[in-house]
Amino acid sequence: MSLADNVFIEMCTDILENGTSTEGEKVRPKWEDGSYAYTVKKFGVINRYDLSKEFPIITLRRTALKSCIDELLWIWQKKSNNVNELNSKIWDSWADEDGSIGKAYGYQLGVKHKYKEGEMDQVDRVIYDLKNNPYSRRIMTNIYVHQDLHEMNLYPCAYSMTFNVTKSKTSDKLVLNGILNQRSQDVLTANNWNVCQYAILIHMLAQVCDMEVGEFVHVIADAHIYDRHIPIVKELIKRPTFEAPKLIINPEVKDFYEFTVEDFKLENYVHGPQVKIPVAI
Repeated sequence: MSLADNVFIEMCTDILENGTSTEGEKVRPKWEDGSYAYTVKKFGVINRYDLSKEFPIITLRRTALKSCIDELLWIWQKKSNNVNELNSKIWDSWADEDGSIGKAYGYQLGVKHKYKEGEMDQVDRVIYDLKNNPYSRRIMTNIYVHQDLHEMNLYPCAYSMTFNVTKSKTSDKLVLNGILNQRSQDVLTANNWNVCQYAILIHMLAQVCDMEVGEFVHVIADAHIYDRHIPIVKELIKRPTFEAPKLIINPEVKDFYEFTVEDFKLENYVHGPQVKIPVAI
C-alpha cells in the first residue's frame, strides 16, 4: 500500500475507536434534510508525509488531483475569493449572488503588507524569503484574520502554512518542508484532498526556488468523521490498497505564477471505486 493509505487507515481507526462523540451537543453543521450533523472527533491529529519518497495520494478511492490543484491555484496563485474563477462547484454553498465568499482564503493571501524589503502579499513574501533567506524561521502564512472574520462567508479551516528549510544528505540542494495547520477537518470528504493540495504547493515552491521536497506535516485540531460517514469509512478502510503513483511536474516552469493544472500528472494511479459522500453544511 502507499504510505498515505497507511496514514489514512490508522487515523480513521483511531478516531472511530478512541474519538469523542458530539451527539446531542450544540453543533453548527446540518444535513440537507435539516437534521444536525454530529461527529466522532479526535483532538490534535498530526500526520507526517515524506514527499521525497512518494506523492501522498490515497489509493483506497480516487482523489481528483486536477480539481485539488485547480482549487489550490485559485487560492494561492489567483488569490481569489470568487467562485466564478473556480472550475468546480465546491464553494458555491458559501458564495453570495456575485460569487464572492467574502474576505476569506485567497483574498487574505492577496493583501499586501509592509516589510523592510517593500510591500508584498503573503505568497510573494514566502517566495522572497525562500530565495533570499531560506534559513529564516519566519517563513509562514496566516489567513485566519480576526478583524475580517465578520466579512468571511466561511471561516478558514486550513489557515496557516509554515515553511522550513533543511539540507539534503544526497545532494547540494536545500530541502523544503512545510507544516499545515488546520482548525477543523471533515476527514472522509477533505483529508486527502487537503494533503494532496499542500503537498503540491510544497512541490511548486521547491521547484521555483531550486530546492528538493522534504516532509509535509499536517496538524488538525479537530479531526472528525460525521455520523452518516461512519459506515462509509468503515467500508473504505477495509479495501485493498495499491502502490503510490508517481507525480510528474513540468520541469520547465520556474515561475510560481506560471503553473497550470496541466503541468501536473500522475503515472500509474490505481485506486478503488469512488464512494458517494453526503456533505454537511
